[in-house]
Amino acid sequence: MHENRETSAAPVVKPGSRSAGEGNGRTARAYVSEESHGGIVPMNHSNKDGKPLAESGEGRPPIKENVRQPNTNPTPSGKAVSQGLLGALLRESFYSLKRKAAPGVDGVTWQEYETGLEDRLVDLHSRIHRGAYRAMPSRRVYIRKEDGRQRPLGVAALEDKIVQQAVVTILNQIYEEDFLGFSYGFRPGRSQHDALDALSYALLKRKVNYVLDADIKGFFDNLDKSWLVKFVEHRVADPRILRLIQKWLKAGVMEDGKWSEPQTGSPQGSVISPLLANIYLHYTFDLWVNAWRKKWAQGEVVVVRYADDSVLDSSTKQTQIASWRTYGNDWGSSVWNSTQTKRAGSNSSGLPKRTGNEEEKVNRKRSTS
Repeated sequence: MHENRETSAAPVVKPGSRSAGEGNGRTARAYVSEESHGGIVPMNHSNKDGKPLAESGEGRPPIKENVRQPNTNPTPSGKAVSQGLLGALLRESFYSLKRKAAPGVDGVTWQEYETGLEDRLVDLHSRIHRGAYRAMPSRRVYIRKEDGRQRPLGVAALEDKIVQQAVVTILNQIYEEDFLGFSYGFRPGRSQHDALDALSYALLKRKVNYVLDADIKGFFDNLDKSWLVKFVEHRVADPRILRLIQKWLKAGVMEDGKWSEPQTGSPQGSVISPLLANIYLHYTFDLWVNAWRKKWAQGEVVVVRYADDSVLDSSTKQTQIASWRTYGNDWGSSVWNSTQTKRAGSNSSGLPKRTGNEEEKVNRKRSTS
């Protein structure tokens, strides 16, 4: 939940258009930035209308899009995904960027690039399709965390931001067909409020006695680049898109005038890093935990993931501790940090919280159910 994005909006693909690279037998869902989709997340209701406020796959009656099997077939190479990288999409991607965002190593601001924009975009489009486009290193900056530590961010050059936003727009149409319902971070039409909504509904309406809060330590810095590329190749067959992603991963960072290429990780703060993180976690966590809770977990398990932060709610403590540790080690290349298992409605000591008569009754009732 710590990702910092360079964009606040994204281009809109015209309704009815097919996502580039999609197979003939699939129905593509057009990507619309920051708008709720009835089949993805629920409408926001007031507290007085009596309607539940959780995501359908984790508490509400199932919606067809959220319960179907994820598509793992690669897009056919005959329909190149990169055909969607047209001048119009690059223009929309440019205007979706933040006007006042800090410049990258190129030193070019949004306002400066807008001067002579059409000629710049024609040249950029030509370089992309000729293979002459070169990704620039990210400029390393640091922001202070609440605990006093420094979080490294990578500020991309302006043209890299434009191309990354265009690629995100195209790939979202593919991966939104695949991502599971309990994934909320940095997806079209979803937000942290929807994740909290699903978590709240699970705690109040589902058979939940224990809550496991897990965070992947240094996820963006330790992400395995080679496996990330393999995961993308599993779904995208267009070599031009694959080369673009590899260029961004290998571009490295500039800090104090010195260039370096980290062996692992993706620069946190770039336009495309949230999507790449979701792709990586879709294969290493989401598909695994979804199979785990169906085959091995005891009792009911509700999952809510926002980027590299996850919450698992279950009815039994054995499920949360024993099963998680046993099967979690199967893919345990990542380090889990600040993992806590405690009874729902209790404090860190496991005792009921002193929250008032009515809420305390609910806590006691939930703890004994």
